Amino acid sequence: MRKLATAVVAAGLFFGGMGVAVADSEHKFVMTDPGVALVGTYQWQSTSKVPSGLHVKGELKDDDPDDGHNVYLRTRVEGYPWGRIKGVQRKNVKVDEVFFDGAVLKTKEVRLQVCRDRGSLRPDNCSPERLFSRR
Repeated sequence: MRKLATAVVAAGLFFGGMGVAVADSEHKFVMTDPGVALVGTYQWQSTSKVPSGLHVKGELKDDDPDDGHNVYLRTRVEGYPWGRIKGVQRKNVKVDEVFFDGAVLKTKEVRLQVCRDRGSLRPDNCSPERLFSRR
């Protein structure tokens, strides 16, 4: 009876670990707005890895190089203010960042937007806000 219970527990841990591995796999995504795009992958890092947050890899692209405007990626982690990763006019910028909340062990929500900086007189145009939440 004890051997059977041990086998059941071992099988449960094995298959449970497989589920975690599948949940933490990379997912492709594309965010676009006129003049700007972010193409890449995202992956939620496990809580055993420091920092434990949303790992985003990809390229921030200036899709309209002749418009004279810069591009940027807006990021927001749970209750923190918006942050910014700046792009470069007429070029692609590699993004390889982990967005996390340093006050908690497990970051649960990250919001991203790609935007085109149109200067101080006109408002920036941004893609719809995309929410990434950990399951």
